[in-house]
Amino acid sequence: MAIDGPAGSGKTTVSRALAERLAVDRLDTGAMYRAVTWLALARGVDLTDGPALGLLARRGCLEVGERVVADGTDVTAAIRSPEVSASVSLVAAHPEVRAVLVERQRRWVSERSGAVVEGRDIGSVVLPDADVKVYLDAAPEERARRRADERAAGVARRDELDRGRAASPLAVAEGARVIDTTGRAVGDIVEEIVGWLTTTR
Repeated sequence: MAIDGPAGSGKTTVSRALAERLAVDRLDTGAMYRAVTWLALARGVDLTDGPALGLLARRGCLEVGERVVADGTDVTAAIRSPEVSASVSLVAAHPEVRAVLVERQRRWVSERSGAVVEGRDIGSVVLPDADVKVYLDAAPEERARRRADERAAGVARRDELDRGRAASPLAVAEGARVIDTTGRAVGDIVEEIVGWLTTTR
Protein backbone atom coordinates (compact mmCIF):
# COMPACT_ATOMS: atom_id res chain seq x y z
CA MET A 1 0.00 0.00 0.00
CA ALA A 2 1.44 3.34 -1.08
CA ILE A 3 0.86 6.41 1.10
CA ASP A 4 1.99 9.75 -0.32
CA GLY A 5 1.49 13.37 0.62
CA PRO A 6 3.19 16.60 1.70
CA ALA A 7 4.76 17.32 5.10
CA GLY A 8 2.26 17.30 7.93
CA SER A 9 -0.49 15.55 5.98
CA GLY A 10 -0.56 12.65 8.42
CA LYS A 11 1.44 10.07 6.45
CA THR A 12 3.44 8.73 9.38
CA THR A 13 0.52 8.55 11.81
CA VAL A 14 -1.85 6.97 9.30
CA SER A 15 0.71 4.56 7.81
CA ARG A 16 1.79 3.37 11.25
CA ALA A 17 -1.82 2.76 12.31
CA LEU A 18 -2.60 1.09 8.99
CA ALA A 19 0.40 -1.25 9.26
CA GLU A 20 -0.68 -2.23 12.76
CA ARG A 21 -4.25 -2.79 11.58
CA LEU A 22 -3.06 -5.06 8.74
CA ALA A 23 -0.23 -6.66 10.75
CA VAL A 24 2.37 -5.86 8.08
CA ASP A 25 5.70 -4.04 8.05
CA ARG A 26 5.95 -0.32 7.36
CA LEU A 27 8.66 1.66 5.60
CA ASP A 28 9.10 5.41 6.11
CA THR A 29 11.03 6.38 2.98
CA GLY A 30 11.32 9.96 4.18
CA ALA A 31 13.47 8.71 7.05
CA MET A 32 15.84 7.22 4.48
CA TYR A 33 16.33 10.59 2.79
CA ARG A 34 16.72 12.23 6.18
CA ALA A 35 19.37 9.68 7.16
CA VAL A 36 21.37 10.40 4.01
CA THR A 37 21.00 14.12 4.73
CA TRP A 38 22.27 13.59 8.27
CA LEU A 39 25.27 11.67 6.94
CA ALA A 40 26.02 14.44 4.44
CA LEU A 41 25.86 17.14 7.10
CA ALA A 42 27.93 15.10 9.55
CA ARG A 43 30.63 14.46 6.96
CA GLY A 44 30.63 17.87 5.33
CA VAL A 45 29.46 16.66 1.91
CA ASP A 46 28.35 19.47 -0.41
CA LEU A 47 24.55 19.33 -0.54
CA THR A 48 24.58 20.55 -4.14
CA ASP A 49 26.89 17.73 -5.30
CA GLY A 50 24.52 15.07 -6.64
CA PRO A 51 27.15 12.45 -7.58
CA ALA A 52 28.85 12.72 -4.16
CA LEU A 53 25.53 12.41 -2.36
CA GLY A 54 24.55 9.46 -4.54
CA LEU A 55 27.79 7.72 -3.63
CA LEU A 56 27.17 8.47 0.04
CA ALA A 57 23.68 6.96 -0.20
CA ARG A 58 24.99 3.85 -1.97
CA ARG A 59 27.82 3.22 0.47
CA GLY A 60 25.86 4.13 3.59
CA CYS A 61 24.42 1.37 5.77
CA LEU A 62 20.84 2.43 6.53
CA GLU A 63 18.43 0.61 8.82
CA VAL A 64 14.96 2.13 8.88
CA GLY A 65 12.32 0.82 11.25
CA GLU A 66 11.01 2.12 14.54
CA ARG A 67 14.63 3.22 15.04
CA VAL A 68 16.78 4.70 12.29
CA VAL A 69 20.46 3.76 12.16
CA ALA A 70 22.98 5.27 9.75
CA ASP A 71 26.41 3.65 9.54
CA GLY A 72 26.03 2.25 13.05
CA THR A 73 24.76 5.46 14.68
CA ASP A 74 21.21 5.69 16.02
CA VAL A 75 19.92 8.86 14.34
CA THR A 76 16.22 8.44 15.12
CA ALA A 77 16.06 11.80 16.89
CA ALA A 78 18.85 13.53 14.96
CA ILE A 79 17.13 13.19 11.57
CA ARG A 80 14.23 15.30 12.89
CA SER A 81 16.51 18.22 13.79
CA PRO A 82 15.90 21.66 12.24
CA GLU A 83 19.17 21.34 10.30
CA VAL A 84 18.13 18.10 8.63
CA SER A 85 14.56 19.32 8.04
CA ALA A 86 15.89 22.42 6.30
CA SER A 87 18.15 20.40 3.99
CA VAL A 88 16.37 17.12 3.24
CA SER A 89 14.36 18.38 0.25
CA LEU A 90 17.56 19.67 -1.35
CA VAL A 91 19.27 16.30 -0.92
CA ALA A 92 16.20 14.36 -2.04
CA ALA A 93 16.00 16.38 -5.26
CA HIS A 94 19.18 14.82 -6.66
CA PRO A 95 18.43 12.01 -9.16
CA GLU A 96 21.58 10.18 -8.02
CA VAL A 97 20.23 9.92 -4.47
CA ARG A 98 16.73 8.97 -5.54
CA ALA A 99 17.98 6.21 -7.84
CA VAL A 100 19.86 4.54 -4.99
CA LEU A 101 17.09 4.81 -2.43
CA VAL A 102 14.28 3.81 -4.80
CA GLU A 103 16.25 0.65 -5.58
CA ARG A 104 16.55 -0.09 -1.85
CA GLN A 105 12.86 0.62 -1.28
CA ARG A 106 11.75 -1.74 -4.04
CA ARG A 107 14.08 -4.45 -2.75
CA TRP A 108 12.64 -4.02 0.77
CA VAL A 109 9.11 -4.45 -0.59
CA SER A 110 10.06 -7.47 -2.72
CA GLU A 111 11.19 -9.28 0.42
CA ARG A 112 7.72 -9.02 1.98
CA SER A 113 4.28 -10.39 1.14
CA GLY A 114 2.61 -7.17 2.21
CA ALA A 115 3.65 -3.75 3.47
CA VAL A 116 2.71 -0.12 3.94
CA VAL A 117 5.16 2.33 2.36
CA GLU A 118 4.98 6.06 2.91
CA GLY A 119 6.71 8.90 1.13
CA ARG A 120 6.30 11.44 -1.64
CA ASP A 121 6.72 9.34 -4.80
CA ILE A 122 5.62 5.88 -3.74
CA GLY A 123 2.50 5.56 -5.87
CA SER A 124 3.93 7.48 -8.81
CA VAL A 125 7.48 6.06 -9.02
CA VAL A 126 8.48 3.49 -6.41
CA LEU A 127 5.38 1.27 -6.45
CA PRO A 128 3.12 2.32 -9.34
CA ASP A 129 1.40 -1.09 -9.23
CA ALA A 130 0.57 -0.95 -5.50
CA ASP A 131 -2.73 -2.58 -4.51
CA VAL A 132 -3.95 0.74 -3.13
CA LYS A 133 -2.46 4.19 -3.69
CA VAL A 134 -3.44 6.96 -1.28
CA TYR A 135 -2.55 10.64 -1.32
CA LEU A 136 -3.06 12.38 2.00
CA ASP A 137 -3.44 16.14 2.27
CA ALA A 138 -4.63 18.67 4.83
CA ALA A 139 -5.22 22.39 5.18
CA PRO A 140 -1.92 24.35 5.24
CA GLU A 141 -2.50 25.68 8.76
CA GLU A 142 -3.25 22.16 9.99
CA ARG A 143 -0.09 20.76 8.42
CA ALA A 144 2.03 23.54 9.93
CA ARG A 145 0.50 22.88 13.35
CA ARG A 146 1.30 19.19 13.16
CA ARG A 147 4.91 19.86 12.24
CA ALA A 148 5.88 21.47 15.51
CA ASP A 149 9.55 20.89 14.65
CA GLU A 150 9.28 23.21 11.65
CA ARG A 151 7.89 26.69 11.15
CA ALA A 152 5.05 27.20 8.67
CA ALA A 153 7.47 28.90 6.26
CA GLY A 154 9.75 25.87 6.40
CA VAL A 155 6.91 23.49 5.61
CA ALA A 156 5.83 25.68 2.68
CA ARG A 157 9.41 25.79 1.37
CA ARG A 158 9.70 22.00 1.50
CA ASP A 159 6.39 21.67 -0.35
CA GLU A 160 7.65 23.99 -3.08
CA LEU A 161 10.95 22.11 -3.44
CA ASP A 162 9.28 18.69 -3.43
CA ARG A 163 6.68 19.66 -6.04
CA GLY A 164 9.14 21.50 -8.25
CA ARG A 165 12.03 19.04 -8.40
CA ALA A 166 12.81 17.44 -11.74
CA ALA A 167 13.25 13.93 -10.31
CA SER A 168 10.04 12.31 -9.02
CA PRO A 169 8.18 15.46 -7.94
CA LEU A 170 5.49 15.27 -5.30
CA ALA A 171 2.20 14.71 -7.13
CA VAL A 172 -1.01 12.73 -6.91
CA ALA A 173 -0.23 9.40 -8.59
CA GLU A 174 -2.47 8.07 -11.33
CA GLY A 175 -5.21 6.02 -9.71
CA ALA A 176 -4.50 7.34 -6.22
CA ARG A 177 -7.37 8.15 -3.88
CA VAL A 178 -7.11 11.51 -2.18
CA ILE A 179 -8.01 11.94 1.48
CA ASP A 180 -8.18 15.29 3.26
CA THR A 181 -7.12 14.45 6.81
CA THR A 182 -8.03 17.84 8.27
CA GLY A 183 -10.02 17.28 11.47
CA ARG A 184 -10.45 13.55 10.84
CA ALA A 185 -9.77 10.74 13.30
CA VAL A 186 -6.91 8.41 12.36
CA GLY A 187 -9.05 5.33 12.96
CA ASP A 188 -11.68 6.50 10.49
CA ILE A 189 -9.06 7.14 7.81
CA VAL A 190 -7.50 3.72 8.35
CA GLU A 191 -10.84 1.93 8.06
CA GLU A 192 -11.60 3.83 4.86
CA ILE A 193 -8.30 2.71 3.33
CA VAL A 194 -8.78 -0.90 4.50
CA GLY A 195 -12.17 -0.83 2.79
CA TRP A 196 -10.51 0.16 -0.49
CA LEU A 197 -7.98 -2.64 -0.14
CA THR A 198 -10.77 -5.14 0.33
CA THR A 199 -12.51 -4.04 -2.88
CA THR A 200 -9.31 -4.44 -4.94
CA ARG A 201 -8.89 -8.10 -4.05
